[in-house]
Amino acid sequence: MKRDINQEKRRSRLRRHERVRKQVHGTAARPRLCVFRSLNHIYAQIIDDDSGRTLAAASSLKLELAPVPAPAEKASETAEKPEKGEKGKGGKGDKGGKKPAPPASLKMRRSSAVGKAIAVAAIEKGIKAVAFDRGGYLYHGRVAALAKAAREAGLEF
Repeated sequence: MKRDINQEKRRSRLRRHERVRKQVHGTAARPRLCVFRSLNHIYAQIIDDDSGRTLAAASSLKLELAPVPAPAEKASETAEKPEKGEKGKGGKGDKGGKKPAPPASLKMRRSSAVGKAIAVAAIEKGIKAVAFDRGGYLYHGRVAALAKAAREAGLEF
């Protein structure tokens, strides 16, 4: 039963990918940046569809990521709480500082790293503009993180 569901999900993604590929075509001047997402890793290739060649590739399999620093301890959990009606630390109306953002998940950090790596590899080969192929996935989460990191590293799409 579960296997049938997974096969159907894969078939659906491949149908969506075919619809996307009708619109997105890589040329020598503007090759296609294709994304594949597996359960734990993410892969990106820059492809010239006219000649059928992969010009650059990057994946999270070979990347070394810096360890995430441990989250800071909660500041003085035993601190006195203000009584009702008093405005104090953390009370209503208190415009205290922002909470630090939680560290990004490992998969999201991998996606950003692959986006930067593919952009660096493309720019080294003289590729500045690409057509983004999301591979039948929603432009959301890890796929969007890869695209954002590639844009920040200098690719245009």
